[in-house]
Amino acid sequence: MTVNHEEEVHEHDRGLSYDLPLLARRRMVRLLAGVSLVPLVGCTSEEETTASRSPSLSSASAPVQCETIPEETEGPFPGDGSNGVNVLRESGVVRSDITQSFGDSAGGTAEGVPLTISLTVVDAVSGCGTPKKGAAVYIWQCDREGRYSLYNDGVTDENYLRGVQEADGRGQVTFKSIFPGCYPGRWPHVHFEVYDSLADATAARSITNTSQLALPKGVSDRVYATGGYSESVRNLSELSLESDMVFSDGYNQQLAKVTGTVDQGYTATLTVPV
Repeated sequence: MTVNHEEEVHEHDRGLSYDLPLLARRRMVRLLAGVSLVPLVGCTSEEETTASRSPSLSSASAPVQCETIPEETEGPFPGDGSNGVNVLRESGVVRSDITQSFGDSAGGTAEGVPLTISLTVVDAVSGCGTPKKGAAVYIWQCDREGRYSLYNDGVTDENYLRGVQEADGRGQVTFKSIFPGCYPGRWPHVHFEVYDSLADATAARSITNTSQLALPKGVSDRVYATGGYSESVRNLSELSLESDMVFSDGYNQQLAKVTGTVDQGYTATLTVPV
């Protein structure tokens, strides 16, 4: 099934005045007083076998600020109340398994290769090693066919692949999901919003950060070679991270580290400085 995402393309076609705030995202590392020539702190995760970088500071060093996760458009299908539909106020949205719809919706299940999404929310000001305990994350993504629940034809009565989690003492949130499809014009990705608290998230208020997680090409190719992802093969072949409308200005902090196999499922991890 081919999903019409003209609304999303339109969201990115409002001209330079709209795009500049998104493109002006990369900020230089700010050095604290008394610290000089400190290397860029990389709170990024990289593709598959490449180990993610983490800051290494001596106990005598002052904490080093790191770059906040780049701000991105929430797209046309957020479901957070900013574009009509609001799933965040519904009972049941706080959950770790987002593969099934909940509440009064149709009760469908998103099929696809299993994907566990693990995000670690950290304080960019205090240093990437400081977890943001009590922060909350709302994530949403398309299904195997490239459709967004609540919006696209065939899944308007579903609310799967959407959920909220509160960060634990390590700043971590974990979601059980499926590997998203690749639809025309967009690299495989997962949307997320960060809130200061679970109360803010479930009230759909005071978003602190909106960004997106990118999935590596090698893993995507293997997943899309399995059943149900046939349209994603063609769509991905016409894209690159450099040409994607969101990641084209840089994706180093948003490219997840992914481990696992098609048979056993994958785990995508990303550090999210806010």
